[in-house]
Amino acid sequence: MPLIWLIAIILVLAGVGFVMGRSRAVASAGGDARRLHSLPSYYGWNVALTVMTPAFGLLVLWLLVQPIWIESRVSADLPDSAISETSTRGLVMSDVRRVSEGLEVIRAPTLITQPVVDEAFLSDLRKRLGSAGVALGSDISPAVYDAARSFRSLSSWGGTLMTVAVLLAALGGFAVSYLVTDKNFRARNTVERGILMVLMAAASIAILTTVGIVFSMLFESRNFFAAYPWQDYFFGTNWSPDFRGNSELAILPLLWGTLYISFIALLVAVPVGLFAAIYLSEYASNRVRALAKPAIEVLAGIPTIVYGLFALITVGPMLRDYFALPLGLGQSSSSVITAGLVMGIMLIPFVSSLSDDIINAVPQTMRDGSYGLGATQSETIRQVVVPAALPGIVGAILLAASRAIGETMIVVLGAGAAAAHFDRGLGELVNPFQAMTTVTVKIVSQLTGDTDFSSPETLVAFALGLTLFTITLALNVLALWIVRRYREQYE
Repeated sequence: MPLIWLIAIILVLAGVGFVMGRSRAVASAGGDARRLHSLPSYYGWNVALTVMTPAFGLLVLWLLVQPIWIESRVSADLPDSAISETSTRGLVMSDVRRVSEGLEVIRAPTLITQPVVDEAFLSDLRKRLGSAGVALGSDISPAVYDAARSFRSLSSWGGTLMTVAVLLAALGGFAVSYLVTDKNFRARNTVERGILMVLMAAASIAILTTVGIVFSMLFESRNFFAAYPWQDYFFGTNWSPDFRGNSELAILPLLWGTLYISFIALLVAVPVGLFAAIYLSEYASNRVRALAKPAIEVLAGIPTIVYGLFALITVGPMLRDYFALPLGLGQSSSSVITAGLVMGIMLIPFVSSLSDDIINAVPQTMRDGSYGLGATQSETIRQVVVPAALPGIVGAILLAASRAIGETMIVVLGAGAAAAHFDRGLGELVNPFQAMTTVTVKIVSQLTGDTDFSSPETLVAFALGLTLFTITLALNVLALWIVRRYREQYE
């Protein structure tokens, strides 16, 4: 049964339970709702929630556990002979999953049940899968075909068992909640406790997600440092991954590109955004502010890929033709300053909007006191308003910095994918017209395509992610601490 149908059945059953539970409660009170402990709708919601909660809980748990169990089961049964010298068990399992999904796409039940195969059969199957848009990393071997059949069979049986189990859970909840429905049943208390548990679960999702991200990166980073020396990762000066071996995976070239591009971006965004915030909060009329502030914040809604195309097509060639070539500083349109300039434009609404809110939060009495002492408006802004709002402005800048460090698409299209070269001297490192890349770009490139997850060249992506996560987390914590200290002082 398709998943959407199963969800629809549960929702319909919950709706029926709401109506029947409400009717049963009113009937138990002799038709007089005033004799009920709770409002009639609470009895209906009690049945509906008791139907949905165990059913959806079991459904989510099943969808999380089943793929892991099937993957481990099929991988354990895969013979070692199916893994060639140029492949790994992970890559072979990728083909197994694709063949299994392809058998479903081409709707070939006879292929799923046919155990005897030959080369002609496997060649024809590969052609049919290819025409259906299923890309395979290598030719289909008999072992891969058998594993795909087993994968498909286990997935089918698992889906059937999931449907039965979820429906039984929904029906069980319906029966139990319907039978306990009575005029004396404290439905309101039960429903409110249930809603409280749902709200607590929703609040826990963000925390558990963060914990899961951290632990997943920690485990994979541990595997990376078990295969690659941590001294070379943190203190090396060359980034040169090679899946054939002899890789140099130092983070310093990537970290330099990340910080350099982010610095240029902040050099653009902070003055423009801060001056815009001062104008909008202190000088602009209400009519101008109502038009200008949304116009500036439109920049925040533009997709980053559009900024990247703008950097690739317009800004990069312009900087190359008018600055880099005449000054002899470079010949490529992909450069640090291209990505930094466009990223700075993207960050303007972050700095402007947050700084505007912070400046508006400065008490008006401080301005009035400055005016009373004979200060002009510009003197009041320089000597009173900005110093009072400075902690919050610093927090806004740090939040914008963390946003810049995590940017990818603008860097790919604007600055290229080449890591900084420490062996070419300081002049090359500080030249803003040289192509460089960042940590986020290399995370994407190391995990793109059919890669061996047991190799250091792939596992390094998790170490890079953990390093970047630590840097941005520190910036966010510092920004929040500064903002909170500001609020305690001025509110």
